[in-house]
Amino acid sequence: MQHPDLPVIVIGAGPAGLAAAAQLRSREMSFLVLEAGPVAGSAVREWSHVRLFSPWSELIDSTAATLLESNGWTRPQGDQYPTGGAWVDDYLQPLADALGGSVRFGTRAVGVAKRGRDRLVDSGRDQESFTVHVETASGEQLISARAVIDASGTWGGPNPLGGDGLPAPGERAGADRITYRIPDLGDPATRARYAGRHVVVAGTGASAKGALIGLAKLVEEDRSTRISWLVRRASVGAAFEGSDDDELAERGALGKSAKQAVESGAVHTLNSFRTATVDRAADGTLTLTSVDGQVLEGVDEVIALTGFRPDLSMLSEIRLDLDPVLDAPRQLAPLIDPNVHSCGTVYPHGAKELAQPEAGFYLAGMKSYGRATSFLSLTGFEQTRSIVAELAGDHEASARVELTLPETGVCGGSGTFDDDAGGGGCCGSPAVPQLLALGTRPPR
Repeated sequence: MQHPDLPVIVIGAGPAGLAAAAQLRSREMSFLVLEAGPVAGSAVREWSHVRLFSPWSELIDSTAATLLESNGWTRPQGDQYPTGGAWVDDYLQPLADALGGSVRFGTRAVGVAKRGRDRLVDSGRDQESFTVHVETASGEQLISARAVIDASGTWGGPNPLGGDGLPAPGERAGADRITYRIPDLGDPATRARYAGRHVVVAGTGASAKGALIGLAKLVEEDRSTRISWLVRRASVGAAFEGSDDDELAERGALGKSAKQAVESGAVHTLNSFRTATVDRAADGTLTLTSVDGQVLEGVDEVIALTGFRPDLSMLSEIRLDLDPVLDAPRQLAPLIDPNVHSCGTVYPHGAKELAQPEAGFYLAGMKSYGRATSFLSLTGFEQTRSIVAELAGDHEASARVELTLPETGVCGGSGTFDDDAGGGGCCGSPAVPQLLALGTRPPR
């Protein structure tokens, strides 16, 4: 590796970033973790009320656990399901504390480049160090690095309500009535915001299902509360299929509970609703109009839970090779593309699939998935183990990617956006689970 005297910079002190730091510490490699927030897991803290559907046994990196246990840490009970807040308090913050001064809080990375060279310059590029531009309370700084692992996540980039991927006209103007986060209905002030109101939920993922469950309970307490669920597909079938077969029991239970909430009559479902415009009425409520002409009036609150996307603006001077659909590393994209398969099945992958044309730069964690969904922490832990092994020159360990992820049981594949015809995606092949169990990559 070039410039061995310089540290490896890890951007983000979330689950993947701190796992990378633990791996670097275990290999006695110099590193710095740059975290924009004041504490570890700042993004996770923003959904601290949400209970994860992965148990503790799948939320703790093994190398990080070894470091923590050497400091007297007691591992949480493996079969319990923590909230985001507990994950931070009982694992992420203790891990950051154990890493000491190598984690810098209040340090926001705003740009990554090769020192003295913009993206156009070839000359001497491969031999030059990285420069990370950061903003701190004391001003702007430059930090030199021999390698960079961007694990900054996607939490800051929620997808808009607009059905074409851009904010719908009027969406920004209605921002006081639109949230892009799952609300904490256990908080009295939040409950008061939604109780007795006409609330719209947009999205069909785990967050949207959780919101529907909570709001349905709110309807039981206040019958004047109305819930409308906007589904972009022709029917809700795909949102609930496979819940009984989900290898993550709590994820399957979430799907079944959401289905019960919808079938209870508490939720009015509008299919094929892809928001085109948002208009504010004279009484302050919103009117949502779909691309196909459907109109939903008298909306008091919108909870838009339509996924996330990565912020790539700070990487404008880094040479990236990203899939044009997902904004994920090109070699990884075919393994996670929901247009190809939607089982939640991810083939083992590591540094090889995550490598970029800019040698020594890697996307890791949720950001490596771009706009794809169904990311699990186990994936991030294995990614960072492989990346750090590669940076350490341990190519054998880097290539030895062994990971078996629990499947969702939901199989759709391509061709299900406008209809519910079964897709012939990867999930239809009985070879997939076997490939996962063997820890090998499928043929391409």
